[in-house]
Amino acid sequence: MSDAAQPTAAEVRAAAEAVKTALDRHLAAVERRSGEDDPAVYEAFNQLAAAAEVYDELLYDRYDEVTPFEIPGTEDALPPYTGPEEPNALSVLIRRDYAVAEPQRLLAHAQRIEAAEGEDGPAASGTIHGALGLLFGEFEPDEIASRHKEFGLEEGDSTLWVTAAEEPADPGEWLEAPFEQVDPQSVVCRFDVSAVFDDEIDDVDDDDDEAEELEDDLDTDLDEDEDEDLEPLDADRR
Repeated sequence: MSDAAQPTAAEVRAAAEAVKTALDRHLAAVERRSGEDDPAVYEAFNQLAAAAEVYDELLYDRYDEVTPFEIPGTEDALPPYTGPEEPNALSVLIRRDYAVAEPQRLLAHAQRIEAAEGEDGPAASGTIHGALGLLFGEFEPDEIASRHKEFGLEEGDSTLWVTAAEEPADPGEWLEAPFEQVDPQSVVCRFDVSAVFDDEIDDVDDDDDEAEELEDDLDTDLDEDEDEDLEPLDADRR
């Protein structure tokens, strides 16, 4: 970045003061919270995250320095909960992604399922989509999740959303479009699983390992330097 485009020291200082103000507001909102999903706390959290991100960027641009804080992404965060305080119904929405890692293993399982059922007609187990239909028709999704490697599948990302409602849906009401009418503000909680989270942890571990190796190398170099500085005593000086 050119010198002309760099933020001034005053701008960095102002951003730091904004973080301090946002911290005070967040603490005050937490102290006055009316419940676990208080929208005031949610808003104060987002303001604090935004202020910290601005400060982090300006600090780096001006001084080539960073903060020790990881700024959480607010784009993917759930909006404040506005659903019923005492819901009488709930919906659980689950998505699990898989890759067909070993097609032959999948086909072999499908053939065994088909042979056990003893149905006449064209074999569905001869194609991947037919084998998947047999597999998910035979086993519950949770069992497939726990045995996915056995079936030749590889886990991808998954997510589970729990949504609250005033009353249960009428039978067949949402079957034509089961995922289209989900209100994010009715989501009580969600649980996400992704390999990207593992990659982030691995990156931190790799950084720690590199730091330890660097420290060990430095200690070794210092020890060698100390050994070189020590001269053997002359026999005449004993």
